[in-house]
This record gives sequence, C-alpha cells and structure tokens, in this order.
Amino acid sequence: MIRLHQRSAFGTSTYTTLPFQPAWWCRSPHLQTLWPIYSRLQPRPFYRRERLELEDGDFLDLDWLGPNHPETPVILVLHGLEGSSQSHYVRALALSLASRNLRTCAMHFRGCSGEINRLPRSYHAGETRDLDFVINRIRERFPSAPLFAVGYSLGANMLLKWLGEQGEVIPLSAAIGVSVPFDLGSCAARLEVGLSRIYQYRLLRSMKSTVRRKAYLLHKQIDVARLLKTRTFRTFDNLGTAPIHGFQDADDYYSKASCRPFLGAINTPVLIVQAIDDPLMWPASIPSGKELGPGIVMETSTHGGHVGFVGGPFPGMSRYWLEQNIINYLDSKMP
Repeated sequence: MIRLHQRSAFGTSTYTTLPFQPAWWCRSPHLQTLWPIYSRLQPRPFYRRERLELEDGDFLDLDWLGPNHPETPVILVLHGLEGSSQSHYVRALALSLASRNLRTCAMHFRGCSGEINRLPRSYHAGETRDLDFVINRIRERFPSAPLFAVGYSLGANMLLKWLGEQGEVIPLSAAIGVSVPFDLGSCAARLEVGLSRIYQYRLLRSMKSTVRRKAYLLHKQIDVARLLKTRTFRTFDNLGTAPIHGFQDADDYYSKASCRPFLGAINTPVLIVQAIDDPLMWPASIPSGKELGPGIVMETSTHGGHVGFVGGPFPGMSRYWLEQNIINYLDSKMP
C-alpha cells in the first residue's frame, strides 16, 4: 500500500504513483533491506573518475557514467552512510540511467571513494557545504543541462537539509530522497533495539576501520582508543563525529544535522520514498503532511525495508520497484 502526502505548487504532473507490492517471499523488513545487497547480481559500471580539489586542502571524488554531451541531463547521486559509487543502489540506478542515455554523477563524501581524505574531518549527515560546492561546479560546467539529485539514507538527509537551506533560487530541476533518516537521534535509538543492532554493528565496524586508518590525523582531537570501543551510534557520535566536526555532543549534532526541521522550507519539486517498516528508524520519525514544503510529494509504503522495495514472483525473478519509480519521477520532470 502507498500513502501519498502531496503539497505541490507546480501544477499537474505526468508522474504516476506505482503501487509497491512486496514479494510474498520477501515481506520481512530485514529481507527487503538485505536481499538487494547480497543477492542481486549486477555488473560494475565503468565510471569516469574526477577529483575536485577543495579550498581547505582536501578533495572530493566524483564518478561519472553515461553520455558526456553538454546538454545531457545530469543526475547527481548521493550515497548513504559508508557507501560509495559501488553501493548496490547507486550501481543499479546509474546503469538504468545510462541505458536511457542519461548521465549519472555519483558524489563520494570525503573519505568514501577508496582513498582516505587528507583532513581529520570527513563527512556527516548534515554536511551541506561540500554538496553545495559540487552542485555549483556541475551547474557552472553544464549550464544548459537539466540537473537532478537523488539521495539515499544519509545522503537523502543531506540533500533535503541543503534544499531547505537554499531559499527560492535552487539550481535543481527536481530531487528524490529515499529511506530518509529525518530525525537522527531517533534513528540512533532505533538501531539499539532488536535485530536492528545488526545494521548498527555492521556500520560501526566500517566506521571504526576508517578511524584506524586515520588515527594519525585524529589522535590530537579525540581519544581514538576509546572511540574504537564504542558499541552504539550515539556513543560513537558523542566521542567522534561531534568533536571532529564542531558539535558540542551527539545531541547537538542530531539536532542541527537532521533534515526534518528544514522540510517546510522546500519549494523545489521533491519525491520522498519511505517504508513504514524501515528497520533503521521508527515510524514516528516520518513527518506528517503538514510538515512538508510545497514542493514535496511523499510516498509511504507499508513494506519496503531500508532502500529495499523488492517485488517479483520468485527469488530468481526479483523486481526492483524503487529504480523504476525513481526513473518515472525523473521522466515526469524532464524538459
């Protein structure tokens, strides 16, 4: 079932909501979340890597796929926590877009492209300055190309927060947020409960691996040994994310970095796709229609997990509704 919240000031759209029907063999939120990660077979795209040097001495890596014509639409894709251009959802969307002669630019957050970044700071859910830099760079380079953005999970929170910060003039034709952690503090609490602790363990293990590799940069700012002993996101963010990025503590970080307070200011056409059974957040974290800005259409599905939305009659005949829904929405906004 899809519930649709819409407050649109942009008139009639050709976008059609496709009802999501979970596969009978994949109704569990955990199966919905994990099946695309471990069971979906897809080739690795042959990206073109570009490095952007930043004014603070650090760098960002972009991976491009698709036609390089100046007027070809650009879809900027933002991965989730500890993701990259090789994350299953980024690869799937990039390949689908390339098959339609559309261009993908997968933005890596600092330290996520396979090479450790140069500064102690890296990225966090509310870091919008790097995103702003990349969007403006793309717009300067391709002034006549329609520009869209798709964010997943942490990347969706970052994208929606940026949109809410911008005001009236925004260089995007439209945007999409998938499995958005609207309230970071609530999501951190959810990951301490039940089977969701599996995701917390997996993500923390990856984050701690990065900390070990960057220990020579971090030891003057934080207690690295203590950080590596943490078992929850809240303690990790309290001891690591917050002090490294200028927040007082985890609560200050969650309060300032969550996108939920920014949603009401969004005027750009935005589609948000959210599953009520997402195992990384509570249903209460999903904002009501009155919290949404006039550009937002939000679809909430009873099932779907976290960046899942797997359908199909049999395991060997899986259908991935999410990519088709994203592409349908992008098609409706193309000039």
